[in-house]
Amino acid sequence: MTAGVAVIALVAGALGGVAAERVADGTGVYRPVDANLPAASSSGADAPEDGSVAAIAAATLPSVVSLQVSGEDGVATGSGVIIREDGYILTNNHVVAGGADGGDVVVLLADGSELPATIVGRTSDYDLAVVKIDAEGLTPLVLGDSDKVVVGDSVVAVGAPLGLDGTVTTGIVSALNRPVTAGESTDTAFINAIQTDAAINPGNSGGPLVDMDGEVVGINSAIAQPPGALQATGSIGLGFAIGSNQARRTAEQLIEQGTATYPVIGVLLDDRYTGEGVQVLTEAEGDQQPVVPGGPADDAGIRAGDVILAIDGRPVTQSDELIVAIRAKAPGDAVTLTVRTGDEERDVRVVLDEQASE
Repeated sequence: MTAGVAVIALVAGALGGVAAERVADGTGVYRPVDANLPAASSSGADAPEDGSVAAIAAATLPSVVSLQVSGEDGVATGSGVIIREDGYILTNNHVVAGGADGGDVVVLLADGSELPATIVGRTSDYDLAVVKIDAEGLTPLVLGDSDKVVVGDSVVAVGAPLGLDGTVTTGIVSALNRPVTAGESTDTAFINAIQTDAAINPGNSGGPLVDMDGEVVGINSAIAQPPGALQATGSIGLGFAIGSNQARRTAEQLIEQGTATYPVIGVLLDDRYTGEGVQVLTEAEGDQQPVVPGGPADDAGIRAGDVILAIDGRPVTQSDELIVAIRAKAPGDAVTLTVRTGDEERDVRVVLDEQASE
């Protein structure tokens, strides 16, 4: 990951919002003064133009919810997106984690109604979760194809930053395949992220990042913070979303079986290594071998001390880059790794294995 982005902060919000002040006369009622100002024009379209941000917002907002989660650590808020008409909602794991062990999750719908929710399944590895409310006839949003997203695409972020329900911000996709690690050291999510300059703030977590066709291309999850920042303080124009293709695969697993899996190649990487590529450990770490015997990397001929230079032609320079690139795939997919042993380089085909997520 590029140096300088010292903190990637998850963006669930503490309960509460912002208060606005209103100026009124002594009766508490605002009374306009006739100052002979020009009257507002009555011309103009009655409905937003197709493809406009206003049209996308109007179509998207009814399908975006706010979540209030109560747990041992207090109350937090986040966002979610309806993905099935029978009450299934996709959000971030870090939004609902506080309600997983005896806590409460409450969903606020766009029409103002509040319903209790149950956690269907969650995974800290992908920072995704599915909750369900007892409701029918909801309007789900379409999970689009995040592989078709390109840098410069216009996008719209929808959610409840700082408890402000139904907030819409706009921007562009500013980078792709950004390796993002977020969360605690014992509960780290590895995200092959879509980067956007659309304003994302605490409380936006779990809300959709939508393209100009109104389809969800990402689930807003994290923001970058300057060096020295200990928690998410607000948008600096560097927000990160989990791609919709990954979100779809994981949501389907969570709905069907309550748990998720992720792909692995079966090696331990040396975080102390400096130089081109990433290096497989040269020796065992405890009872773990550098290359898992009989695993995908072992079958492909990768050995302890080998240096992995690229995956599918994309160079990797840090361990996180390789991990998120692999986790963006599905178990059973094949990838091509460029591997160096000594002075010799070669391309090897590796079929990804499957591991259960936490």
